[in-house]
Amino acid sequence: MAIILDADVIIRGERESFDLKGWVAAHSDDEFEIAAITIAELWHGVERATGAHRAKRERYVRLVLEGMPIIPYTETTALVHARIGAALESSGKLIGAYDLIVAATALERGSTVATFNKRHFGQVRGLKVIEPV
Repeated sequence: MAIILDADVIIRGERESFDLKGWVAAHSDDEFEIAAITIAELWHGVERATGAHRAKRERYVRLVLEGMPIIPYTETTALVHARIGAALESSGKLIGAYDLIVAATALERGSTVATFNKRHFGQVRGLKVIEPV
């Protein structure tokens, strides 16, 4: 199964409140991916950090991204994004802009989203969501 990692999963790994490396290793039959928008979120965190913390955070982000496929935002993703956004808006159930893009990326590919924010992602019809444990 293809699993797209949400930023919160990666960030909790950095903060050592979640064993990301161990969880990924325990799911060796799965393929892990990252949506392009998540890269922006992670680098934003690096850019906001200062001093030694910045260097440590940058090393962590580079390590996580090493060898992990990055899924681009394509024209097809944009169409799925628009459809999901319109459906959620019509139902009054908006989610964050970045989460919407991650969801669209996953739906387009038939992937599952790994996140600690199931409340938001669970509102997207047809999206497979798992919470890492």
